[in-house]
Amino acid sequence: MPYSNLPDSAFWSRCRSAPDFLMKDLFTPKFALEPGMRIASAGSCFAQNIARYIKASALAFVDVEPKPRLMPDEIAGQHGYGLFSARYGNIYTARQLRQLLDDITSETIRDCAVWTKGDRFYDALRPNVEPTGFDNKLELVAHRLDHLRRVRQLFDGLDVFVFTLGLTETWVHRETGTVFPIAPGVIAGVYDPKIHRFHNTRFAETRDDLVAAIAAMRVMAPNLKILLSVSPVPLTATASNHHVLRATTYSKSVLRAVAEDVAADDPAVDYFPAYEIVTGSPYKSSFYNDNLRSVTSLGVDAVMSTFFAAYPSLPALDDPRLHQDRPVPSPVEDVEDAICEEAMLDAFAK
Repeated sequence: MPYSNLPDSAFWSRCRSAPDFLMKDLFTPKFALEPGMRIASAGSCFAQNIARYIKASALAFVDVEPKPRLMPDEIAGQHGYGLFSARYGNIYTARQLRQLLDDITSETIRDCAVWTKGDRFYDALRPNVEPTGFDNKLELVAHRLDHLRRVRQLFDGLDVFVFTLGLTETWVHRETGTVFPIAPGVIAGVYDPKIHRFHNTRFAETRDDLVAAIAAMRVMAPNLKILLSVSPVPLTATASNHHVLRATTYSKSVLRAVAEDVAADDPAVDYFPAYEIVTGSPYKSSFYNDNLRSVTSLGVDAVMSTFFAAYPSLPALDDPRLHQDRPVPSPVEDVEDAICEEAMLDAFAK
């Protein structure tokens, strides 16, 4: 019988009898991670935890836009420093990532992504990075070009890129197809249905976007390995005209299926089950706060402990072999405390 020699982790009843549902067996890496490997991160709000843990590990976290030396950490985070490997803010969708990579190659400045609020100018592709905006458009464009050039540098000698998929819902500029991380009018800009439209990407679109993004990254880093995950954080709100639970289930299902499908076709792409660890029915919502949306510090620790345990070459975060200047991170207690544009949508509830 083909099932007779399978491990305990292949049987629900065997997993059920284990206190942690055999969590350690959830992930068997396709490729090794070794101390000193250069690794970068991007993605949705939940991915901000990944950066903190990688910084504390034996891996070499790449940050091409570090904070100014005298800037306090709290202020730095509010300006997009240290959250990811560059100040691109939250990249929620595969299309958003693909668009950023396209802009790197062409150094494109999208006029439709220059939003205003009062007399201030905002980069609509990363609106939270400068919370009070820029003085004028020229200043915004200069900062945008510098950002694109730094992100291009990110891939020089990079070994692994970690990307956390968060959403399928996005807002699109009708004429150019430009996608935004947040709807016009939430942070800045003005929503105009003649100019902007809502779009919820389907499986084929999402897969095409992710495959194209990976191909673009490998033009810059031919031997690059990709590690995908899906954010376990439900949608704050949906513009799909469906119940938010249905919309969340659709979005996460598409992202989860795409991640597995892309990884199945590419030996240098792997999927890490952060989503399953937090949302899985065996864990009975124990990794969520009372709002059933934000992930607890215990949940983040469970995710990252499972991740590092899967790579025997990497010392544990509390291993004395690690440098003393790499303290074990304190994860965000509530994802609403993270820098997260999407969380602002809750303010629009009637």
